[in-house]
Amino acid sequence: MDNLGISIVTIVIIAANGIISFKGFDDRGFFEKFKFNVGSIRRGEQIRMLSSGFLHADLTHLFFNMFTLYFFADFVVARLGSVHFLIIYFASLIFGNLLSLYFHKDEYWYSAIGASGAVTGILYSAILLEPGMSLYMYFIPIPIPGYVFGIGYLLYSIYGMKKSIGNIGHDAHFGGAVGGYVITLILYPSIFQTNLGYVGLLAIPIIILFVLHKTGKLK
Repeated sequence: MDNLGISIVTIVIIAANGIISFKGFDDRGFFEKFKFNVGSIRRGEQIRMLSSGFLHADLTHLFFNMFTLYFFADFVVARLGSVHFLIIYFASLIFGNLLSLYFHKDEYWYSAIGASGAVTGILYSAILLEPGMSLYMYFIPIPIPGYVFGIGYLLYSIYGMKKSIGNIGHDAHFGGAVGGYVITLILYPSIFQTNLGYVGLLAIPIIILFVLHKTGKLK
């Protein structure tokens, strides 16, 4: 897809992530105080549900999240406006952390950081708004339709949650995607008329996760 130029709201979000992440790189106490941690959140430190989304493990983690955001944020801004973009961004961040909290509620040591949930929500919002958009992956020489990527990514996230693959918050990614999906449909309900088939297709992984969880087959 073509980038539509960078908006002020995108610059502000990227700058906030950069400033807070660099503060966390240099100040371990700050990092520990504001990261996502189940035990601390259950003791009442709810600010971590938001603040953890602006901390990153290192420059590579920060770069890839902001690079992805850069390519999709202004598509959403152009279609829905800055205010709705921010609603989707922060709702996806919270959705992602809520799902992490739900699945790890008894693991008081569990910690996580990063804007991945929010960024994935923006990515899925863009896919929902334009499901036929072409995405290019550096290791795949042909364009991938947005809806195919979206479904595949969520299915991989379910697999990652089930198998605990890598040091990656697959549940936060999935929750962020669900946040982007749900909030975009609420804010832009005409999608049900223009892209109803794609709305149904993109819901398939969400239904699969629900069924796996209800049947106890997720873990």
